[in-house]
Amino acid sequence: MNIGGFVRCSIFRQSPFRIIARNWHKEPIKVAWEKPEIGWTKLNFDGSCKCKTGKASIGGILRNDKAEFMLGYSESIGKTDSSIAELRALERGLELLLENGWSDRHVWFEGDSKSLVEIIANKRTVRCAQVQKLVTDINLVMSVLDNCILTHVYREGNRAADKLAQMGHHMKTPQVWHNIPPREVLRIVHEDAEGKTFFRRR
Repeated sequence: MNIGGFVRCSIFRQSPFRIIARNWHKEPIKVAWEKPEIGWTKLNFDGSCKCKTGKASIGGILRNDKAEFMLGYSESIGKTDSSIAELRALERGLELLLENGWSDRHVWFEGDSKSLVEIIANKRTVRCAQVQKLVTDINLVMSVLDNCILTHVYREGNRAADKLAQMGHHMKTPQVWHNIPPREVLRIVHEDAEGKTFFRRR
């Protein structure tokens, strides 16, 4: 990973036959956004990186135990790689939690990058200094929260955060929404609250 700049996204091509053969006998996984338990709030976060330009953006959404929208955010963060974008998305969510005086809440953090979730949750050391600093800072802020958990979800269960991250590519300034979500994610918020399920091939 290049610390000073950004990492170009690599595209790996597989023959359609191999993909079909690999998944042929495997049952699809049910994926849905899961509502937090009573007394908990949930922050879904995501980062987005454009392969051709290296430009990245972040987004996140906070909802309560009734699946009601509390807060959302979206912004462009310049050129970087997808790992940094994911971590910056979580970091920004933590900042907004503290800014709004919600450090005393039980918070469930959820992202769709399994490797980064495991690095943070297990406090692993990584070679990239920039990634390591973000991981360290995130764990430090999480330690001041009364109670929190961090889990991985497939992208189908992280659609609202993904949409907000995509919107960030078009933002000239950082945006934060309180109580009422932007119209671009309103349908997703309603579908999540209703428990819409997707089927994902393993």
